[in-house]
Amino acid sequence: MRPAAPRNSVQPVTDASALLSAFDAQARPAEWTVLDPGAEVHRDGPVFRVSWPRRSGFVGGPPHLGVDGPALDALIARQRDHFAARDQAFEWKTWSHDTPADLPERLTAAGFEPDGRETVLIGLAEQMATPVHLDGVVLREVADEQDVHRLAATATEVFGRPHDWLVDRLVEKRDDPNMIAVLAEADGRVVSSSRIEIVPGTEFAGLWGGGTLAEWRGRGIYRALVAYRARLAVSRGIRYLQVDATEDSRPILERLGFVAVTTTTGYVWNPTG
Repeated sequence: MRPAAPRNSVQPVTDASALLSAFDAQARPAEWTVLDPGAEVHRDGPVFRVSWPRRSGFVGGPPHLGVDGPALDALIARQRDHFAARDQAFEWKTWSHDTPADLPERLTAAGFEPDGRETVLIGLAEQMATPVHLDGVVLREVADEQDVHRLAATATEVFGRPHDWLVDRLVEKRDDPNMIAVLAEADGRVVSSSRIEIVPGTEFAGLWGGGTLAEWRGRGIYRALVAYRARLAVSRGIRYLQVDATEDSRPILERLGFVAVTTTTGYVWNPTG
């Protein structure tokens, strides 16, 4: 049995500003405090630099960095130089409500490339847990490594880019109770896939993936996967579900009751230019 998250008597918040405050206080710091084995974390002033042996690095910090102008440029340069010495790519993740507001422009000037903007939406797990009826489609949790490869193959087809990294991550985390992969099958084929990642010690879980093959869209599969994962979250005492949504999934999530609280953009620096 998976361990339940601690419960308390505080009522969940539902307005956008309060949801954003809860996200900033709980889920966001997990980017540099709740880490996989082998990760190294170094603090440089207001930001945290995370390195893995065989993965791209990551830089993140609080909503208000407290530095600007030349001091911010120097902070950016130090992170870039650190990963350049390792010959390692990395992402500096930004959110639109952060300050200073010109951080994205300064990252671009330092040689970083934006990797697409997504909308951060947050919803109450209990409100999202109602099952969705599907005709001819079965939802189930990933059972073995063969399932992992089938899931990644579908994600590669849906998103148009290789998902070998997802195979490595799911195999590595197969015994981690805080990550659960869920797939949708029809006619013996994986037609959609997703995962939920519980953020330990918080009221949050992240919903990731959810890509559906083109010919199977419009049948409620995405909504059903959200509901399935919401029930998993509720069973663990999780209150809030967070999604970094594309423009394809954002309207669906808003109709379900998710609230848009900010946008996020990753800025990527690559030693190969």
